[in-house]
Amino acid sequence: MKLPMIALSVALGLSACDAYAGGHALAPVAEANGILVDEAGMSLYTFVPDTATSSACYGGCARNWPPLAAPADADEAGKFTTITRNDGSKQWAYDGQPLYLWVNDRTPGDETGDGVNGTRHLARP
Repeated sequence: MKLPMIALSVALGLSACDAYAGGHALAPVAEANGILVDEAGMSLYTFVPDTATSSACYGGCARNWPPLAAPADADEAGKFTTITRNDGSKQWAYDGQPLYLWVNDRTPGDETGDGVNGTRHLARP
């Protein structure tokens, strides 16, 4: 389920006009069935050890749970913010929770990462 960026902005109550006026990227996230998904419709997750300003997921963790990458010029809007990872790259966060994908989710709508090790949860608006 690919959604145009304007549809994503409207779905999340973000101001598309402000985003496009500055030419910067908004979080490529939408809501589907009560959870946050990326622009390809893949489920997004949070990680309990993370904080609002840092990720605790690197190395093998990040290979299994790829961070939802944000461009360097990402515009923060509403509950969407960014954190800076140890390598200097940016990662999207929602309501103080960095966002991740899960390598074992194969198709849009999969939610196989929910509850893994008791530390992974579906990201909900």
